[in-house]
Amino acid sequence: MMPSTDGTKAPVQVAVTGAAGQIGYSLLFRIAAGDLLGDQQPIILRLLEIEPAMKALEGVAMELDDCAFPLLHDIILTSKAEKAFDGASWCLLVGAVPRKQGMERSDLLNVNAGIFGPQGKAIAATAATDVRILVVGNPCNTNCLIARSNAPEIAPERWFAMTRLDENRGKTLLANKAGVPVGVVTNMGIWGNHSTTQYPDARNSKIAGLPTFDVIKDHGWLKGKFIETVQKRGAAVIEARGSSSAASAANAVLDSVKSIVTPTPWGDWHSLAVVSKGEYGIPEGLQFGFPVRSDSWNWEVVQGLEHDGDAQDRIKKSTDELVQERELVKALLPA
Repeated sequence: MMPSTDGTKAPVQVAVTGAAGQIGYSLLFRIAAGDLLGDQQPIILRLLEIEPAMKALEGVAMELDDCAFPLLHDIILTSKAEKAFDGASWCLLVGAVPRKQGMERSDLLNVNAGIFGPQGKAIAATAATDVRILVVGNPCNTNCLIARSNAPEIAPERWFAMTRLDENRGKTLLANKAGVPVGVVTNMGIWGNHSTTQYPDARNSKIAGLPTFDVIKDHGWLKGKFIETVQKRGAAVIEARGSSSAASAANAVLDSVKSIVTPTPWGDWHSLAVVSKGEYGIPEGLQFGFPVRSDSWNWEVVQGLEHDGDAQDRIKKSTDELVQERELVKALLPA
């Protein structure tokens, strides 16, 4: 799209898949209000849904229209991936097949490979040259690997999978335990897979600038219940409300993108699953959760963090799970 001639910014095109779902419904209005790219950045929403959900998506679009968001310049509704990603600078891949009763993890991975492989190809074919992609639909690390592998034209550094929800969960737990506002909890890293094997790293986190283990004296809780609660929080939400996290996941999408497009505050970091280049001995090519810093365009994995034996064992367990997932979908990845 040509830049505006009246001094305003040209709209950025943002594609959202699974747009009529619970996360999509919680997310779209906040994007249109300016919570994704700022309150001065016009947006064009490109919304993708499966054909049976298109009627519901039309209703979502009606509500977006009825909000009269000044930043929302247009809405495109489609069931075709190529059209959804056409010209998009951000692709938020929210839609995925959820795990159903009796379904093995390998079944889930194979089903989603049939979604994320074609979506990766469509992004490579039609998205903007500056496109960046955040995969939210679970299992998001390996779904991201599948999509990325099907889009070799796009630099691996442009692909992210979401671990920010786990970071936010960990920060709130630490804040509540310490009796402090959540805003003073920093340096919360999530290592590995967005699954029950992830390692939320309290050891390297800080509370009001002090090491968390100096502020919270209950080290048994930090090494046990804290980790387990973050790992199993998604299941706890499902048990409590009868459906999976939606508003908190949508909020984490916004936080994830903002942590990429905004320079990371000095000394802090945020959690994203990015392509491994061998940092901390993680196999190259895995989409792995790391603590990451950004300068608003380029990012880097934080180096030099130390892990005790328990942390190393936990990170290895999550690494092994991701390697296993990669093997399970290997036949479905391009050679």
